[in-house]
Amino acid sequence: MTKFFYKMETKPPVIRSGNIYRVYWFYWRLLGLETDFPLRHVLDILITFFVTIWYPIHLIVGVFSERTLGDICKGLPITAACFFCSFKFICFRLKLKEIKAIEILLKELDQRAVSDDEREYFNKNTQKEANFIWASFLVAYNLSNISAIASVLFGGGHQLLYPGWFPYDVQATELRFWLSVAYQIAGVSLAIIQNLVNDSYPPMTFCVVAGHVRLLAMRLRRIGHDEKPTKVAVARKLFESIEDHRKLMKIIDLLRSTMNISQLGQFMASGINISITLVYILFFAENLFSVTYYAVYFISMALELFPCCYYGTLISVEMNSLTYAIYSSNWLGMDSKYCRTLLMFMQLTLTQVQIKAGGVIAIGMNAFFATVRLAYSFFTLAMSLR
Repeated sequence: MTKFFYKMETKPPVIRSGNIYRVYWFYWRLLGLETDFPLRHVLDILITFFVTIWYPIHLIVGVFSERTLGDICKGLPITAACFFCSFKFICFRLKLKEIKAIEILLKELDQRAVSDDEREYFNKNTQKEANFIWASFLVAYNLSNISAIASVLFGGGHQLLYPGWFPYDVQATELRFWLSVAYQIAGVSLAIIQNLVNDSYPPMTFCVVAGHVRLLAMRLRRIGHDEKPTKVAVARKLFESIEDHRKLMKIIDLLRSTMNISQLGQFMASGINISITLVYILFFAENLFSVTYYAVYFISMALELFPCCYYGTLISVEMNSLTYAIYSSNWLGMDSKYCRTLLMFMQLTLTQVQIKAGGVIAIGMNAFFATVRLAYSFFTLAMSLR
């Protein structure tokens, strides 16, 4: 009896993919969306105008107003980052319906994980990795913001956080100057929340989907290997697995629709920012705070792109393993109808699964290394022009 209760206590918890997305939806509520807050519409309008629209505009005009190459290189990374941040945020906002549909399908797949080994794998691997993804983005972006603020407060001089344009003389009075700095700090802080919405969702969802593909492979391998399987029970499990695969492919289609344009902007932003940041650190950084800030910013850009590409490749790898998992099931002794269904299912899983940005760039490690090579090419060009 004691052993029985001990086993009951150590049984892995039920899989709940929705718990992973709690922080994600919290970011949306901070931005005045997906909440019942009474003044949410007012907050949404203010953030949309002053952050999503006006913040990148005032940075773009500010960069074009600079006269030296060093000042342009200083302002260009954050300008490009804010522009593409607003671009991606608008893309994701227009795809909220698809994002919610994906979460519903993931919750349905959660119910299919009934064995202890499935639950243990998901909770010890997939859930921990997904939670680590959003936590790492949160830490990296906040460190970047703190470094930028410190460069203004302790870096010396009377300069804005970033080169930007205002419809008045910023340096006319202390009040105007510090109000302008406060706007830039508040704006970039809200832009960071928008970036957390943009950049944490793709790798986090890819991680969860890859985990569910692994769980499906585990279920497929077990089909027919029970102690006393009946043909009816074996056929039912196969059809249930086919339905699970259909849901996974539906999720893949929704992800393609959701990330088609936004991830194309991600690759463009990363390539531009990584290269220009390296050039600024080597040639134009004026003090220790500037070097620290842009070094942290450079790491953040790499962190922003790598997880999405890694888990994009992982989805393809896990999908490719389904064919062998089907073959590993116990199909010997089954009737011809079952075997034909099995063969058609295997043929279906042979299709290469990829999610492409802009319908052109496959989101995977090859794209990550291509972006890094592109940034290195810009860097070597800058070194040769020195």
